[in-house]
Amino acid sequence: MSDASIVLTTAGSQEEATRIAHALVERRLAACVNIVPRIESVYRWQGKVESATEWLLLIKTQASLFERVRDAVKELHSYDLPECVMLNISAGSHAYLDWIASNTVS
Repeated sequence: MSDASIVLTTAGSQEEATRIAHALVERRLAACVNIVPRIESVYRWQGKVESATEWLLLIKTQASLFERVRDAVKELHSYDLPECVMLNISAGSHAYLDWIASNTVS
């Protein structure tokens, strides 16, 4: 079983997404962050259905680093309640999973 995981968050602008991605990689909390531009999110917030254009961040990291990634996202994010959920990677290319591990702090 791999310790690799993907953490998802969204940002309200390209600039914010890029700033968060760079900070996570520079701090070695992520080996890579993919930024998926201009997604449309529909959600309930404070009793109302809202929609917004956002940028999705796919954060490649280790499950053991989730709390640190979550705390960094909260620190760097402009949202009151940023999305921060982790998906475990149950299988993958051994070389790629090793690369994630070697490019993050454990």
